[in-house]
Parts: sequence; C-alpha cells; structure tokens
Amino acid sequence: MSTAMSGYPFADRTALVTGATNGLGLQTALRLARGGARVIVHGQTAQNTDTAAAALVELGAPTGRLEQAVADFRHFDAVRALADRLAEEHRRIDLLVLNAGISAPERRTLTDEGNELAFQVNYLAPYLLTRLLERPLARGTDTRIVALGSTLHRTANIDWTDLTRAKRYSRIAAYGQSKLALTTFVTALAQWLPAGHTALTVHPGVAETATRPLYGTTGRPAGEVAETVVHLCDPGAEVVNGGYYERDSVTAAGPQVSDKRSVDRLLKLSERLTSELVPVP
Repeated sequence: MSTAMSGYPFADRTALVTGATNGLGLQTALRLARGGARVIVHGQTAQNTDTAAAALVELGAPTGRLEQAVADFRHFDAVRALADRLAEEHRRIDLLVLNAGISAPERRTLTDEGNELAFQVNYLAPYLLTRLLERPLARGTDTRIVALGSTLHRTANIDWTDLTRAKRYSRIAAYGQSKLALTTFVTALAQWLPAGHTALTVHPGVAETATRPLYGTTGRPAGEVAETVVHLCDPGAEVVNGGYYERDSVTAAGPQVSDKRSVDRLLKLSERLTSELVPVP
C-alpha cells in the first residue's frame, strides 16, 4: 500500500499556503501538514510566521513538514523577493493555495504602488506571485492552484474608469471587486496550464474570520470550513479545471468571469500594473 493510500494524501508534495498565520489559512496548513505535505507557511511578518509555526506544531503538525515564508502583500518588491527565494529553494511546488486576503478597510487606502489596498492584497499580489512561480508550478505532474474566492464577486464589478474607487468607495464594493478579479484570473489561468494541472476558485463557506462581517451572517469554525479547501487540494479528488466552487460543488460563476472582453481587459491591466516585476516570456 502506498503512503498516499495509507492516510497521507499529500505525501511527497510541497504546498505553499498564503496567509497561513491565522484563521482559514492556518487550519488549511495544519490539515495539509497532517496529510503528509511539506507546507510553506506564508505570513506578513516573521513574527507572525514564528507564532503560526509554533501553533501548528502544538495542534499536531509535524515540525519537519513546516517552512516559513515572509512577504507583505502590500509591497510588490516583497512578493518578488518571496518568489525568487522559493524558486531557488524549491524545484517544484505542487500545490498553491491563494488564501491571503483582507476584508478591505473602512476608508479608501492606497498602497505605495498607488493601488487600492484590497485590490492589491487580494488580487494583484496573488496574480504576481503565481506568475513569478510559473516554473516551479509547471514542474509537477499534477500541480493544483486553489484560490479562495467569495460569493460577493457575483454582485461586484470592476470599475475600469476608477479602479481605486476614488469617486465612490465602499469596503464591500472594493472587496467584491478584488475577488471578482481573482476568480476571473484563476479561471482564465486554467486554460493555459500544462496537461494534468488544474486551477480553481472556491468559496468554502463563511468562516468566523475577519471577513465574516462583510456577509452579514454568522460563520462556521475556520477548521470546519478548511475541510472543504483541503478536499479540493487533494490530488485524488477530481475537480473541474477552471471551475468555481461553492463549498464542494462546482457552480456557475458571475457572468463577468467568462466575458472575453472583461477577461482580456483584466489580464492586460494586471500585466501593466506589475510589468516591472513579471519577466517577459
């Protein structure tokens, strides 16, 4: 019986979980490590990742399966430095969980690069990281990219003429815009992956985390919600490449996600906003 068949579905796999220092990301990292994966625990600061690593070990994650990685998604240079380091140290990354995100601040806030904060942290930084890790992600035989989306993308729109929402800002609109962009990118990305590789977006349910107030409802425990994410990460689980999932069921995403004009416009915009950092193919 193989190691994977004897209860370790992620054996011999390297997984990068962004935003893994608390909440849903921490619980996802825990389950992946328990399942045999070598987990790269990403956080905003070294103090955050130190604390998270200690918490994961206390919760039962094997110490030897954890690695720490630091990058503040509010700064593109930090994302580039992280990607460079990981590409140098890991020939192959088998699983990328794009979990890092914020609920958007009450007041409009811009990053040093001039982007609306939620749009950069929730979308542009994950976009940039994924692009910069193309080679190690391509070297696996069945690499999977799982992005944490939101049902709020359905009622959102990307304001092409006012991307930073200077004229009319609301945190729900900013958050929804960022998650719509992420879902659109991951759905488009799926079409370009090597054979056997998959990418999908999932809204696993509302968890009791910092984003819960945006939904105006109660949330479930983060550990319970993480079970859905980990199931979709499992290389043995059949998934729809490019699919949008709500919990463990694939469903139709918002219409803008598959609108060719919107997709092309977003990809060109994303490339322009990160052009100094993304290498020319």
